[in-house]
Amino acid sequence: MTPDRSAGLAESARALAAGEVTSRTLTERALARIEATQASLNAFRIVRREAALAEADAADRELAAGVRKSLIGVPVAVKDDTDVAGEPTAFGCRGEFPPAAEDGEAVRRLRAAGAVIVGKTNTCELGQWPFTEGPAFGATRNPWNSRHTPGGSSGGSAAAVAAGLVPAALGSDGAGSVRIPAAWTHLIGVKPQRGRISTWPRGESFQGITVNGTLARTVADAALLLDAASGNHPQDPHRPPTLRMSEAVGRDPGRLRIALSLKPPFTALPARLRPEVRARVLELAEKLAQLGHTVVEDDPPYGQIGLTFLPRATVGLAERVREAPHPGLLDRRTLEAARLGRLLGGAPLRAARRAEATLHDRFGAFFGRYDLVLAPTTAAPPPLIGAMLDLDGLATDRAMIAACPYAWPWNILGWPGVNVPAGFVADGLPVGAQLLGPANSEPLLLSLAAQLEAELRWHERWPEPIDTDSPAAQAGSARTL
Repeated sequence: MTPDRSAGLAESARALAAGEVTSRTLTERALARIEATQASLNAFRIVRREAALAEADAADRELAAGVRKSLIGVPVAVKDDTDVAGEPTAFGCRGEFPPAAEDGEAVRRLRAAGAVIVGKTNTCELGQWPFTEGPAFGATRNPWNSRHTPGGSSGGSAAAVAAGLVPAALGSDGAGSVRIPAAWTHLIGVKPQRGRISTWPRGESFQGITVNGTLARTVADAALLLDAASGNHPQDPHRPPTLRMSEAVGRDPGRLRIALSLKPPFTALPARLRPEVRARVLELAEKLAQLGHTVVEDDPPYGQIGLTFLPRATVGLAERVREAPHPGLLDRRTLEAARLGRLLGGAPLRAARRAEATLHDRFGAFFGRYDLVLAPTTAAPPPLIGAMLDLDGLATDRAMIAACPYAWPWNILGWPGVNVPAGFVADGLPVGAQLLGPANSEPLLLSLAAQLEAELRWHERWPEPIDTDSPAAQAGSARTL
């Protein structure tokens, strides 16, 4: 890896506006970093070299003419489940896919803010698993330890940001798929309120459990990208009130009542918080107490919330499988889950969707006593590459729940959550903690995250460059245009 790493999103935007650097220079540097690491890190499915440089040149012309936008000329990446006009959206699957006719709404808004889209990042097949590897593109590796996964399903975006290839990236989160890789790569990962960032051309993604979110090294950068990407298509079914996230960064959150929740929500399969992860989360809780907040061990009223997740997740998957141009190339686990989804698509799905209002009431009462929840993001550090790749369906479910039992309930609720770095465990592996809030609480979560960041300075720590000659660094290939 080249030692040249990207400046932050806000700093890049400032330097461009001040005329200290050109967009073409920043974009060329980002493309060079991507090229230098693709064989070892394998973060990208598609690199838009020529298109990105053309976008950078157009941004430079606008800058010279005095145009100012929040992200004008700044290179960013998006996950390969998001449509970018002229590029295929393979979403981790094998085979050839037609180019998208137009940008998805989130990408359209990033372009309206002036961002340069340098490429589309790797994700596991249809975003199902907390690892980013498969026969379609190989294995994406964790910049902190290349023998381990960066997590998933937004693992390519997380790896790209953690390694400094780009200052920030879009991901998506259906059961923790932004927060889990953020935890395992030492990043801020924001899962916003459902509808905050449009998923159009889908009004809902995976029956409403999946939302688009942001990954960055700092709270300010995550908030800036969130502001740029936020907003709705006229036909979006979920339209939360407009909020300016960047205004919350640096704002005093006040003295908060925080529920420290260490118990995993109920699942049919066992999960146990690993002691080394527990220790890091408790250290974060102690820091919050030192900052003047009241931290009390208490668990949200999860109950049998898991019964509402399975129908929505599997029906959503069945919808994607039905649209797949090459179903015969899909993973056997994908096809098994889609078959289950076809069985659950009637009364079980309707019951699961109706239950959300009851859950909102129950959790809302809990938030009458607390301002937010602090919980582990995962129960374990990032697994080794390949640890889950070849398991059967039940074994994969067991491994996923054992490692990642904490994130998914907030996808059912549709409420915001923010991963913050919680430190490191053995082998230099990062772990994280979630700040979880009620509806439309992103400003409070980001304000508290920024307060922690000012104390802990996690963004000042970088991974060592990956050794491209290491036996652990296996070749990855990205389509370059």
